[in-house]
Amino acid sequence: MNLYELTMQQAHRLLSEKEVSSQELTAAVIDRIKTVDEKTNAYITVAEKTAMEEARLADKIISEGNTLPLTGIPIAIKDLICTEGIRTTCASKILENFIPPYDAAVIKKLKNEGAVIVGKVNMDEFAMGSSTEHSSMKLTHNPWDLERIPGGSSGGAAVAVAADMCLGSLGSDTGGSIRQPASHCGVVGMKPTYGRVSRFGLVAFASSLDQIGPLTKNVRDCAMLMKVISGYDPSDSTSVPKDVPDYTLLFQDGLKGITVGIPKEYQSTKGLNPEVSAAIKSAVRTIEAIGADCIEVSLPHVEYAVAAYYVIASSEASSNLARYDGVKYGFRDKGNGNLLGMYRSTRSKGFGTEVQRRIIIGTYCLSAGYYDAYYKKASQVRTLIMEDFSRAFKTCHVILSPVAPTPAFKIGEKYDDPLTMYLSDIFTLSANLAGIPGMSIPCGFSSEGLPIGLQIMGNHFNEEVMFKVAHNFEKATDFHIQKPVL
Repeated sequence: MNLYELTMQQAHRLLSEKEVSSQELTAAVIDRIKTVDEKTNAYITVAEKTAMEEARLADKIISEGNTLPLTGIPIAIKDLICTEGIRTTCASKILENFIPPYDAAVIKKLKNEGAVIVGKVNMDEFAMGSSTEHSSMKLTHNPWDLERIPGGSSGGAAVAVAADMCLGSLGSDTGGSIRQPASHCGVVGMKPTYGRVSRFGLVAFASSLDQIGPLTKNVRDCAMLMKVISGYDPSDSTSVPKDVPDYTLLFQDGLKGITVGIPKEYQSTKGLNPEVSAAIKSAVRTIEAIGADCIEVSLPHVEYAVAAYYVIASSEASSNLARYDGVKYGFRDKGNGNLLGMYRSTRSKGFGTEVQRRIIIGTYCLSAGYYDAYYKKASQVRTLIMEDFSRAFKTCHVILSPVAPTPAFKIGEKYDDPLTMYLSDIFTLSANLAGIPGMSIPCGFSSEGLPIGLQIMGNHFNEEVMFKVAHNFEKATDFHIQKPVL
């Protein structure tokens, strides 16, 4: 096995036993990036010099016998999480040369463990998109079929893991942006409960929805990363002071006593691909065979999730992105003689079409005379969706659904049809609106050999039961060990 093919758990064992060094492991990953990333375009910035320095430091820590689970492990970071000294662009022209003066809270935690930050990966601009086609930097390709999208907005993070260009990665999830690309690329991706992971240093898209989470090669690696990045942070006003369990100790076999909810509303969703539907039904049968009881649950208001989400997310984006005005930092168009003209031209030239579309929608929804009709109404619908999940979780431990209605679609197929593109997130949006955790795990392949993901959703701060279900399903199947050929 090549070093870059290792899981984080396998690499940790080899590093601890000094059978391999972090410098060897990191060099192998960087060589892998140089070999295959010209085909996939996953990385915006490869931090080779600093990565090798961090690997040398990790080897010193290991030699002193202080190895932690992530010490010496090469990790990729979505390019909207601040990294001191390493460019953070949000895949936008307006921030293409921005180098943060500080680390995000999750980056500090990774560095405290001795992890190696190997680079920053591509995404939809400011995390607004479902295909990573809305990046101003480059077009990222799905390693399973280079003519298809990798999903979004954390497309680069999912591709880097799937194509062995890192051992794990961090993405962000505002409406499915970790789970959907994880599904399309055949990896594990998790959105934690809102407030479980600090958002300090995450460039904001929609502050009440954004959450940082891991993308990994398997469920156990996901637990390793979650254990490190979770926890209360006083620098984030939305962080919850709640104890974090050791997720890596929760891998008991068998699902006896676990009740799984199947939402009846999702079974007749318009546009659900028959192969996706068949894969989910097969996964449910497997989970039943392991010992879980499956029941039908109802989420009557999820049909309004897409509309409510795009009002709320766009409104918050309009507010958050107002700071990019060409004055304090970032891109400035100097071709205009007056201040108002500079604002207008900077934002018109600095932001891409999808970001501009959402800023305009959000500004309209927040404007005088329309606030009550749009933002207030969407917030009320959000409350109804939260109550739906609360009722459902009184009868079951987890809820299962598809992650995306179809396997990965062709590049350009939905680019000019934003409404159809928005429906790509129909199964994932509601978890963000409700603030509950959600996970995507590989559960099958289409007839064209494209990965299909199963979504597991749990109640607030109950990631443990999700890990238990995911671990047992993964143990009973081999979808997670199949790899794209590049």
